[in-house]
Amino acid sequence: MTAKRTTSARLDPRRPLVLDTRELGRRAGSMCAVRRTVPAPAGLGLELIAVPACSDLRLDIRLESVMEGVLVSGTVHADVAGECARCLEPFTDSVGVDVQELFVYAGSTTDTTTEDDEVSRLEQDLLDLEPVVRDAVVLALPMTPLCDPDCAGLCAGCGRHLDELPEGHTHDLPDPRWAALAEKFGSAADDDSEQSRRTR
Repeated sequence: MTAKRTTSARLDPRRPLVLDTRELGRRAGSMCAVRRTVPAPAGLGLELIAVPACSDLRLDIRLESVMEGVLVSGTVHADVAGECARCLEPFTDSVGVDVQELFVYAGSTTDTTTEDDEVSRLEQDLLDLEPVVRDAVVLALPMTPLCDPDCAGLCAGCGRHLDELPEGHTHDLPDPRWAALAEKFGSAADDDSEQSRRTR
């Protein structure tokens, strides 16, 4: 049996989403609540919508000692800033997500029977909540964010907000299939029409 790879980089307890579980202890059934506001890490989001870096990330979680490790569960709330996919205007909103993850003890049955990337692990008494929060928040964000569910978007003809335009607003757009002919013969046809009107 090959030895499991150990993590060479130590967790930094000063990082906002690294939690110390020493006060929790290892007696199964022990619990403690963690309610804190920490700065959001950079890159927490998608192309059109994200949690601004260093904005408030509000944690309301519970740490529970179980046989195999520490079970983390609770909610994370954050403000998000985005660009509407229809009207392209910036907007703000908020998101709340549930998180739940088991961080296993080194040497536990789960630790020795799973691959390194299959489960989260405690490093001594520290756990890193950032990957869990990142996955939960990013999955909760819409791929096509809207400033309002009823946003009508922009007029394809003039680029103005359809919500601000009168009902029935349209543009007489030439059929693109005839654009080349109109460009070539349009001015000549107009000249012929003008000439015929003059000779009447």
